[in-house]
Formats: sequence, structure tokens, C-alpha cells
Amino acid sequence: MMTEAAIEKENKDIAQQYKELLRISYQTLSEEDKKLIRQAFDVAVDAHKDQRRKSGEAYIFHPIAVAKIVASEIGLDATSIAAALLHDVVEDTTYSLEDIKRLFGDTVARIVDGLTKISHLEHDKDVSLQAENFRKMLLTLNDDVRVIIIKIADRLHNMQTMDSMRTDKQEKIASETLYIYAPLAHRIGLYNIKTELEDLGLKYTEPEVYNEILQKIRESKEEQDKYIGEFTQVIKDSLDREQMQYTIKGRPKSIYSIRRKMKNQNVGFDEVYDKFAVRIIYKSEPSNEKFLAWKIYSIVTDHFRPNPTRLRDWISSPKSTGYEALHITVMGPKGRWVEVQIRSERMNEIAEKGYAAHYKYKQGNGEDGLEEWVNKLQEALENSEVNAVDFVEQFKLNLYSKEIFVFTPQGELKSLPKGATPLDFAFSIHTEVGLRTRGARLNGKLVPLSTTLNSGDQVEIITSEKAKPNSNWLDYATTARARAKIKSSLKEEKKNIAEEGKAILARKLRAQKIPFNEKTVNELVIFFKLKTSLDLFYRVGVGTIDNQKLKDYAASRSNALVSFFKSKMRKSPLVEDIDRDEITAKYDQLVFGRDEEVLDYKLANCCNPIPGDNVFGFITVSEGIKVHKKDCPNAIQLQSNFAYRIIQAKWKDSTQEEFKAVIKLTGIDNIGLVNDVTKEISNNMNVNIKNINFDSSDGIFTGRITVVVKNNSILKKLMEHLKKINGIDKVSRE
Repeated sequence: MMTEAAIEKENKDIAQQYKELLRISYQTLSEEDKKLIRQAFDVAVDAHKDQRRKSGEAYIFHPIAVAKIVASEIGLDATSIAAALLHDVVEDTTYSLEDIKRLFGDTVARIVDGLTKISHLEHDKDVSLQAENFRKMLLTLNDDVRVIIIKIADRLHNMQTMDSMRTDKQEKIASETLYIYAPLAHRIGLYNIKTELEDLGLKYTEPEVYNEILQKIRESKEEQDKYIGEFTQVIKDSLDREQMQYTIKGRPKSIYSIRRKMKNQNVGFDEVYDKFAVRIIYKSEPSNEKFLAWKIYSIVTDHFRPNPTRLRDWISSPKSTGYEALHITVMGPKGRWVEVQIRSERMNEIAEKGYAAHYKYKQGNGEDGLEEWVNKLQEALENSEVNAVDFVEQFKLNLYSKEIFVFTPQGELKSLPKGATPLDFAFSIHTEVGLRTRGARLNGKLVPLSTTLNSGDQVEIITSEKAKPNSNWLDYATTARARAKIKSSLKEEKKNIAEEGKAILARKLRAQKIPFNEKTVNELVIFFKLKTSLDLFYRVGVGTIDNQKLKDYAASRSNALVSFFKSKMRKSPLVEDIDRDEITAKYDQLVFGRDEEVLDYKLANCCNPIPGDNVFGFITVSEGIKVHKKDCPNAIQLQSNFAYRIIQAKWKDSTQEEFKAVIKLTGIDNIGLVNDVTKEISNNMNVNIKNINFDSSDGIFTGRITVVVKNNSILKKLMEHLKKINGIDKVSRE
């Protein structure tokens, strides 16, 4: 039991913390705001009065600490501060959501409810469940984006106070932080918090590495400070001569980013070249900001030679998080690279507080920025059919990706993730533009849809009413939005073809005097070794299952009937004797990488993937490629620790594969013949022309056409049609 003196001291500390909370708030608090915060504080103190944390201190210190992060680090409003104070009340105490609604109104209750929902999600160990939970968590953005921001603050404080937890618990929370919360903080523009979350994440996932780098930074601190001092003195003298008002801060790079550089470049601590950065923050009127930034740039580069490939101008085109600054890397004394960041005071606040600073500077427009961000997220979430682990991976790509800036034909600037293609650009303009894309011009030149865009490119999308997505598009698109829209469109297309196929099948079965009912459909699915009736109807629709194959089925059916009577009511072997290995070998093939290569592999014992599962390949040191399910318990650990050894993999249904074939034509040359040939091919829904070549001499022509088809029957049908064209003498396959 605590002594009275200890209780009194604790109460004094709590009161002290409350005063500090009001004092450090970034927003100016009105009397009304202070009243709301006081009331939330009183309810939180009362609700948590009997609770203690693992470290032994009163639980109330945690919600106060979260509220302080929300108030000063992120700079949110009084409503958010109140919600942060109350964030654990509904989950852990006798207060209900209704009580919160009655006492604090709908907005605070909505945020607290969102935070409670997220807390309920986090106790699952399973990766796929964690991914599903993350997705649900993002769906709470529907309620209020402040839910996510307070959740990030909550996670930051938990990470700061994790010392007294069990090691396995520390590791789980830290890897989840690196997997989800650090990228989110980055995307919202909370760079300071992102950096701290990453460093703390590393501290608990790789303690030896973390401590080693920390030790080296401490050892070299004195020497570094001296170096930065010499470097900045030169700049200070020049800035003072120009009578500028500024502050210069030197700062070491974060431990996590040093670790990332060491890993990516495969170098030791001493070889990481820009371990520190200098930040120049200047005072300026809004109208003069840009001019002064470039003035400082010219002063810095007068003294130190810049690396021309490392100039980052986020003043002319800010990042989509609102971040503005000029970054230059220059060669300092002793041949060392130093990164110099140039920001005005306003830019600095936006860099440190993210969107909250926009509220302050744009009087309300900042909310539009926040709105726009939420809308982008919503689009990625709209398609509920995407597998959750895929979704998280895709979402993370979009969160962490560096940005490029490209121009529309009208000269508007669009920001896209690095690695984006013309197809991503098309979908970023509008879904309809994306779905109707036929081609793209890059800086006036026609390019494939898989071309990677670079900053400064001008992109024009060519659309057509007849154009529609095909499965190759998924290899060309990188953004979550484009991929989600393409997937749902392909599903829709498959459904439509399946509808037609269903009608065709019913007609063909009638001709064979076979009833079209559920029993027959199930038998057909088994006979053709498929998974679902949709697959069956689709294959009939595209012509993979043709008349001959249906006749084979009819024959097997009558044979089955005869053997049924012969065996005196013994069950038909049709259903029982399916050779699973044959299905796997014949209908499912595992391919790797973007080029879909067939490579040797082994299936991992930890998750035993089977044909059709979502999988990835992991290049082991001694056993070649091991294939894991995407929701394998080890997936996150492999993906976060050995990303460079992961290789894309997917099962391909061999009946769905596309093949190249070369058709050779000879005949009598006449006007319009090429047109007739190409028209005939393009009229055929399931054929794509890859290459076409015609030679004509002395009135005779020879032609070679490379086409891509799904199967032989489609090719035969096409060749039959080509033979009928006037002037064509012979059609053969090479």
C-alpha cells in the first residue's frame, strides 16, 4: 500500500502535469476549450483512480502524456486533447460510450469510440488477422482522422515506456510499430514522431544494433559538434552580413536511418557519409519566403560545392503531406558530405506538426488538405475484395514511397509515388479515364503503359470507349487505387463473360440431351478439374471449353452410367478418383518475379501453401527458394527483415495462360488486304496482335502476324476465318 505522503506527492504530480498540458498546447485555447479539457481531465482521473501501469505509476499519467503529445508535438485542437485524455476510459473503466456522449457531445464520443475499436483489434498474433485489423483501423478514418492521429500519439507513449514489459511483448509491439504506425506518421507528415517511432522500434527489435550505433554516435558527438560548428560559422558570417534573421541547428541523422543506410549500401557506421544535417530556419514574410530560401541556397553554395544530383526543391512543389523545404547536400571541410535543409519558420512548423500547422496558417484550408488525404485513403479501402495482407503491403508501399511530380497536358502538377506508371497517372486523374486507357504519350512520345515515370514528365492519356482493363494491367499499376479499380473491373468482366457462358452452356447441353441443373454443373466442374461454377461458365464463355470437350464429358457421363449399373449401385468413380497431383501439375503452375519465370522451389513447412494460395518466395541461404503463404506467421518478420530476399510469386491457372503464336499468310496482293486481315483479328475478342509484317513482290504477298491467344481452339477458329478473306491463298502456323 502507498503511504499518505506518497499519495499526496502523486496527486501533486498529476496536478502539475495538467498545468503543463495547458501551457504547452500549440493551439491558442479559449476559456471554453480550457473548460472542456478540465472536465475531460476530471473524468479521466476519476475513471482510472484504481489503476496502475506495469511500472507501478498511476495509470492516469498515460492519458495525460498522450494528451501532451497531441497538444504540443502534433498541435491538435481542444476536442482532440479531451479525446486523448479519455481514450482508454470506455475500454478499461465503468464509464460507457453513452456517458461520454452525454458529458462531452458527439465529436469527442465518436473519436473515443474509434480509439476503443482499434484497441480491441490489437491482441491477435496472426499476421493475416493483424492485416485485417489494420484495414479496419483505417476504416475508422470514416469517423474522424483524429482517431488515427491520437492512436499514433498513444503508440508513441507506449513505446517510450516499454522498459518494464516482457521481451516478447516488446518485440511484438515494436515490430507492429515499424510495420504500421511509423509509415502512417510519415504519411500524415509527423516526421519527428515517425523518427522517434522508428528509433524506438529498432531499440526493441534489434537491441544490439541499436545500442552499437547509439554508442558510436555518442563517441563521435564531440568531434561532430566541433565539425558542425566550423561548418555553420562560415554560413553564419555571410547570413549576418545580409542582415537575415535565422537560427541554425545541427542534428545527427536518426539511428534508424543510419541503420537503413548501412544495410542498403552494405557499409559500416564510419562509411555512412551524411550522418548529420544542418537546418537553417529563417524569419520571413509569406510573400518573400521563396526568394529568401534561394538566397540562402546561393550563400551556402558560394562556400561549399553542392552535389547537383542531391538538390530537393519542395518549395516549388510541396510534398502531398504539405512539407516544404529546400534540401542540398554539399561538400564540407575534410571532404565530408553535409545535408543542409533550408526552411522558413512556417515551413518548419508544418514539417514538425504535419497537418495541424495547416489549420493555423490556412484558417480552415488545412482541413481541406486533411480531407483530401482521408479521401485518398478511402479510395484504397473501397475495394473490400482485396486480400487484407496484400492490401497492407500495397498500402505500405504507398505510405513510404517517395514522391514524383508529373505534368498533365494542360501543365497542371500531379504528385504520384515513385515508380508510378502512366496507368497509375490515368487512375489518379479519374477512375473512368483509367478504365478507358488505350495508350499513353510521355513528353509527346507513345510509350508502353508499364513505363516508369520520372519527375518533370508530361503525361497524356489516350482513351477509347472500347478499351478495358486486362490482367496484364496488374503488372503495370503500382498504386493501391489503380490496382483496386483494375481488380474489380476484371472481376466484373469475368462475371459478364461467365453470364454469357452460362447461357451458351445451357444451350449446348440441351443439344446433347443433358439436363442443365446444379448436379450437372457440379459434375462438369469436377470433370474439368475446376474450382467453381464461375470458372466453368467463364471458360465456356471464352471458348476454352468447346463442343469437343463437352462431347467428351457427355461420353464419360454415359460410360459412368453403364459402370454404375454394372457395379450394382457402387458409387461412380467420377467424383472419388480425382488425382490431386494431376490437378496441381496440369492446372496450376507456380511462377516467380515480374517476368513470371518457372524456377525450382520448396514449400515452407511453417504454413504449407497449396495451389491457389496467395504466396511469396523467400530466397534462403542454403535451400534455394522457399515458398510461404502471404499470411504465414513468419511473413512479417521475413518481409521486414529480409525484404531484399523476397521474390514475387503466384499460382497460374494454366488454362488461363496466354501463348504467342505466329501465323503465316500467303496470297495475291490487293488493296485493302492488310485492313481486312487486321479487322478480322481485332473482331475476335480474345486475340491480341503483338507484331505484324507484310512483304509484297510482283503481285504476291507474304505476311507474318504474331498473336497472343489463350488456347489452341481460339487460334484454329481465327485461322479458319482468315482463310475466307478474298485474296488469301494459304494460312499456316510457323
